[in-house]
Formats: sequence, structure tokens, C-alpha cells
Amino acid sequence: MRLASLALSAAILIHAPAVAAGARHQFNLPAGRLGDALVALGQQAGISIGVSDPSLASRHVASVRGRMSVDQALTRLLQGSGGRPIAIDARTYRVVRAPEPVRQAAMHRRPHAPPLPPVEIEQPDIIITASKRSFRLASFPGAVLLAEGDDPVLAAYGQGTEGLTARLPGLNSTHLGTGRNKLFIRGIADSSFNGPTQATVGQYLGETRLNYNTPDPNLRLQDIERVEVLPGPQGTLYGAGSLGGILRIVPNAPRLGEVQGAVSAGASLTEHGDPGGEASAMLNLPIVADAVGLRLVGYGATEGGYIDDTLRGLDDVNRTRTYGGRARLRAHAGSWTIDAGIAGQYIRGEDGQFADRDAPPLTRASPIAEDYTNEYLLADVVVERGWGDGMRFVTTAGFVRQRLEERYDSSRPDEAPQAYDQLNRLTMFSAESRLSRGAGDGTGWLIGTSFISHESELERALGDPDGPLPITGVRNTVNEITAFGEATFRLAEGVTATAGGRITHSRLSGSVLDAPESTYALLATLRAHRSETVFLPSFAVAAEARDDLLFYARYQEGFRPGGLSVFAPFTASVAIRNGVVAAVEPGDAVARLVAVGRFENDEVATLEAGLRYGRPGAGAFDLAASVAYTRWTDIQADVIDLFGFQSTQNIGNGRIYTLDVRANWRPVPGLNLEAAAVLNDSEVTNPAPSIIIGASSPLPNVAKVNGYFGTDYRIDLADDLALTLWGSGRYAGTSRLGIGPILGEEQGDWFDLSAGARLERGRHAFTLGITNLLDTVGNRFAMGSPFTLALQRQITPLRPRTVRIGWELRF
Repeated sequence: MRLASLALSAAILIHAPAVAAGARHQFNLPAGRLGDALVALGQQAGISIGVSDPSLASRHVASVRGRMSVDQALTRLLQGSGGRPIAIDARTYRVVRAPEPVRQAAMHRRPHAPPLPPVEIEQPDIIITASKRSFRLASFPGAVLLAEGDDPVLAAYGQGTEGLTARLPGLNSTHLGTGRNKLFIRGIADSSFNGPTQATVGQYLGETRLNYNTPDPNLRLQDIERVEVLPGPQGTLYGAGSLGGILRIVPNAPRLGEVQGAVSAGASLTEHGDPGGEASAMLNLPIVADAVGLRLVGYGATEGGYIDDTLRGLDDVNRTRTYGGRARLRAHAGSWTIDAGIAGQYIRGEDGQFADRDAPPLTRASPIAEDYTNEYLLADVVVERGWGDGMRFVTTAGFVRQRLEERYDSSRPDEAPQAYDQLNRLTMFSAESRLSRGAGDGTGWLIGTSFISHESELERALGDPDGPLPITGVRNTVNEITAFGEATFRLAEGVTATAGGRITHSRLSGSVLDAPESTYALLATLRAHRSETVFLPSFAVAAEARDDLLFYARYQEGFRPGGLSVFAPFTASVAIRNGVVAAVEPGDAVARLVAVGRFENDEVATLEAGLRYGRPGAGAFDLAASVAYTRWTDIQADVIDLFGFQSTQNIGNGRIYTLDVRANWRPVPGLNLEAAAVLNDSEVTNPAPSIIIGASSPLPNVAKVNGYFGTDYRIDLADDLALTLWGSGRYAGTSRLGIGPILGEEQGDWFDLSAGARLERGRHAFTLGITNLLDTVGNRFAMGSPFTLALQRQITPLRPRTVRIGWELRF
């Protein structure tokens, strides 16, 4: 009997790589033997779970389907089985027989004995993988924003960045169009345009970097586990380009030894506009049993236009189409795991997303279409090894190629139509290796090295829309080699300190492209080469006043390297001053002067203090609050001249105060209420002499007040039937478009209300989502053409009221 018990226990003990504890998973557990259902649960959640009692394992249980945490799935699965779970650690469980009630003689038996209290399972802590060493949220000394992959708000807004900004008030975005927007966190925002400046937010897909000085690629959030956002500079762990913070997309990994699949389809109706549609599919295939697996994801979507062009007599001109997919191959051998993947996406916007402010709502008059395309490709390899004592080794290499092509209307009044074309080609190779060790109490360490090589080429053309002539562009190259480390150690019972540093050596170079023939010899010789070494320290302290209350303080720094920028044309003569080369370009009407100059690197330093009470998803209430002060020196920003041409300059220094508060309340089972607010107060304190702004101008694009509230209620109508109702609201306060008199237009001050429902029946799910319920026009953080901005006031309205219906099938 003992031998049989051991054999059974070994047979259903499932071991899988570590996952983020506390995460929710899509479960499809069959009715039948408890032992078989536990095997399926372990495989689908990536945990270890065993039962050593053969009679308990053979008991019949009902099916469990839907998206939930491991503990929720176990509670539902074991209901009425006589078993109870014991959590060994965050990813290891054992199921044992529940104690039987004491039997009493019939004459002493109480006629109405109270039922046994329900089994309470301690909720495992959420693990913040963006910390690069699996830091427990309960002891992490910093702010964290999380969005689950199945969050209905993301689906209602089209599974993209717009859903994230609607869900997370600390995250903001411009709205030039999907695939060419900039992301901002905590008021660290530079400008609305896509010049040679590096992004202020570092974006990652798993372990691999997505961007450098490119706009947000807006990879659709299909088949992902969750999104993690770390606000504030993250220079120690992530280096250049993390001034505002980090956004990390955690995709669902291939499941070894398991066949899985999912398909979905949906349609959308936009008031005042065209309909849209979307479809996606996922297939998980075992290649070698329990050793090699492949996961494939594909999708396509079209967003209907809703802006009419009265000059060309066209309706709903701003339609956008997106196609893409991912493939991921995972091989597991002993303690080693190797992942190799590729991701690609193509976006085409048929016209700009803006309208004329003084015209009838959702209309404008422009002589040409301002279309754009974004082609994105990512390939990467990740090798990982784990040891049982908490030690982990990770090495990754990734290659990115992106091509963003944009057209703007540059026509002047009473002249023939004219177009400005801009082509930005970007390539990046990144590699990182790190070794870390962590303990359950939050202590641990990591050391690592990284290398990045990035090249961007900005080509420009101006003139007749059918054949604009090339004008001077610029090429920038950055090579970085880095060593970094961080350690957390215990100062006293419940008190830890974290210290780290990153030393980066960068070599920057720049040169001009398409120099005009008349001045080719002059401009072609312009080069900018320099090397610099930057050290970024970090310090933090955390104190656990109670098991559910943490206080912390932290100091972090970040930076962006400099580069070359093309300045605006003017009518003038050739000039060389202060390292800036200018040359006359021939034109049809006037001679245009093109100047090429250098902008320096900028740096931020943030001091932050905060607290965290409770744990998201566990208990009746949780709260997170923080206050931060940021000092930003030599701010890089894109500015616009009177002709509409943009250039990158160091505009001066700045400071930002930020207050961030988030709270969740679960008054009854199944009901969650959430509220959040982010307050930003920013100022450019000593603007550069060439920048025309007021004495206390705020930084652009981030509202002074951002607010969010949300609610969702889930009820199980039957064993395989569940209904979720949800609603949310987002308020964006006022801000300004950019720096300087032309970009001083006020924007923001709008409220977006959304609601929806999700009905899950077995393997099927049906969804309904309605965004912008109030049909607010508003004015989001963007504009139309920079060339006509000084002539015609512009707004970028919210998408009008939109209804989305969808269907999903999992197998």
C-alpha cells in the first residue's frame, strides 16, 4: 500500500518553471478523478502539486473553467471532495484529507450542528519580475502598477496601449496614431514628436528590449499574462532610456507537453464613424514531450475612422489597420530553459487623427492625406538556469528593426499642396547577462553586464506630394557597454536596505544624410563623435511595520545620451558657429538654410517615499501611496519653429512633484472597487536662451491631475457559467502640447467613461464593451501637422462612443 501511495504521488507531482505567484491563469479542468484534475491544474498553472492519498485522488470532482488564481481554482476544485490544500511555497502545493468532524453518540448529537468553516488559503505574494530578481511585492521598495492580460478594459480599448493608459492613470501617451506615440510616466515628458531623442520609458517584451529612440510600437496585448510598470527612473537595472520608468509585457510562455488553442473574433461600431473588426488565434503545440514546446499567436484588427475631411469631401478618413503575430519555442533540459522567439507587426494609418478646433466637431480641411506606416520586427533568444537555493542565471540577446514612415501636410495658404515626408529607420541589438540570488524575506543580490548597439536614420523630403525632394537628414549611432549590480540586506528585523549602481560607457556618433549638392562637401564632412561614462547609483530602505504594511524610501537616477539634430530651415547665408554647420539649400521660392547641431545628454534624479498596505487580490482592502520629487537637468525636447520644422534641443532644467495614490476595496465576495489619482506639478526652471517660454512653464503632455475609478463584479451562475460586470472612468486634467509659443495650446480636461460585461460558459466567452459612454470630444495629448499648427488650431479628439462585441473559444 505504501508503494502504491508513493507511486501515485510521484505520478501526479508536476514540476514547471517558476511563475509569478498570485497571477491569474485560464483553467480548463475536466470533471472526473481529483488526481487527473490536479495534474491538469499543475500543467496549466506551471506549479508543483501532489496528493499522496489514493482514495482521495480517486474521488469525483466537478469541472472548473475560467480565469482565476491558483488558490481560487483549488478552492473550487476541492469543494465537497474532503480534501484541503497546503501551500508549501509560492509554487508548490500538497493536497491532504480534511479532518473529519468528531462523531458523537446519537443521544448527545446536536440537531443543528454548525457547518465547518471554509478552508482559508494564504494568498501567495505577487512577484515583481521587472525587478530582475523576482522581488516580492510585499517587500519591494518602490511603486508598481499592474494590469492583468485579461483585464476587460484592455479588450474594450482594442488590446493596445490605449487600454493601458485608460487603466493605469500614472501612464500617459501622445495620440499621433497607434504605432507612433510616445509614452510618459509621472510627468517626465519631453515633446509630442518623433525626433532623434531617446524614449523616456523603456519597454520590454519579457526579457528583451523593444525600443530605444523609437515611438511605442504598440504591440497588441494578445495572449499575455500581465503588464508591469515601474514608475520613476530605473537607471541601475535598465540604464539609458528609463527616465520615467519601465513598462514590461509578460507574455504567456509555451506550455510543455500540452496542446492548447484559442480563437477570438469581434466587431466594433463607432458613433459618427465606420465599423471595425478584429480576430486572433493562439496555438500551443508540444514538439518533444515535456521537453520542447511551440506557441504561436496571430492577429489582425481594423479601427474604423471617425474624422471627415471637408476639403476633399471624404468621410471617416482616419482608419487604422494592424496585423501581427508572435512565435515562441521553448526547450527545457534539466535546470536549463531556452526560449527563442520572433514577433512582428505592421500598422497602417490612412490619415491623421486630428480635427480642426474651430470647425464642426470631428471635421477638418486638408488638401492631402497624412498617412503613415509602422513596420516592426523583433527576434530574441533567452537562456535561463535556476538553482534550488534561489540562484538564477539569465542571458538574453535581441534584435529589433523598425521602420516608421510619416507624411504631413506642409501646404501654405493660397499655394499649391505641399507634403513633408519623414522616414525613420531604426535597428538595435541588445544583450544582457545577469546572475542573481533571492530569499523569501526580500534579501538578495544581482550582478550583470549588458551591451546595446543602436542606429537611427532620419530621412526627410519636402515638396510636391507626387514627388517631394530630399532635404538634409541625420544618422545617429549609440554603442553602450554596461556593468551593474544591486544588493538587498537586512538591517534589523523587518528592515532591509538596497544599494546598487550602474556604470555605462557610451560612444556616440552622428552624421548628415542627403546633403544638398551645392553644399555637399561642407555638410558631408560634419561628424559628431564623443564618448562618455556615466555612473547611476540607487539607494532604498524598506520597513515592514506589520505583515501587511510596508514603508519605503528610494533614490534613483536615469539618463539619455545626446546626438545630432537637424534644425529648421531659414532664409540666410552659410554659417558655421559653435559647432553648428549651416548651408543653403535651393528651393522653388526661397533658399532654405539647414543647420545641424548637437544636443547633450539629459539626466534625472528622483527621491521617493511611500507605503503599501495589504496585498492586491487578497483581503478586503489594499492601499498604495507615494510622493516623489524629480530633478531633470538639460532636458531634451523637440521644438517647432514658425515654419513647422522640428528640432531637438536642450531646453533647460526642470523639476516635478508627484503624488500617486491607489486603493482597492472588496466589500463582498466577487465585488472589487478601485480608485486612483496621480497629481503632477512640473516646471521648467531655467529655460535655455533660445527657448521662448514663460517664467514657470510646465512640462508638456502630462496632466496635472489624472484620476481613475473602476469596479467589477463576478458571479458564478452555474458550475460552468460565470458573469462579470465592469465599469471604469478616467479623468485627464489640463496640460500643454509642448514647449514654446506655438505649442502652448491647452489640452486635456476630459472624462472617459466605459462599461461592459463578460459571460463565460465552458470553453466559450462572450464580451461586450462600451467606451466613451458620454461621447466626449475632448482634446488628447497630440496634434495634427506641425506645419499648419500655427495657421489652424487643432485638436485630437477621443474616439467617439464605441461598442465592441466579441467571442472567444479555448481548447
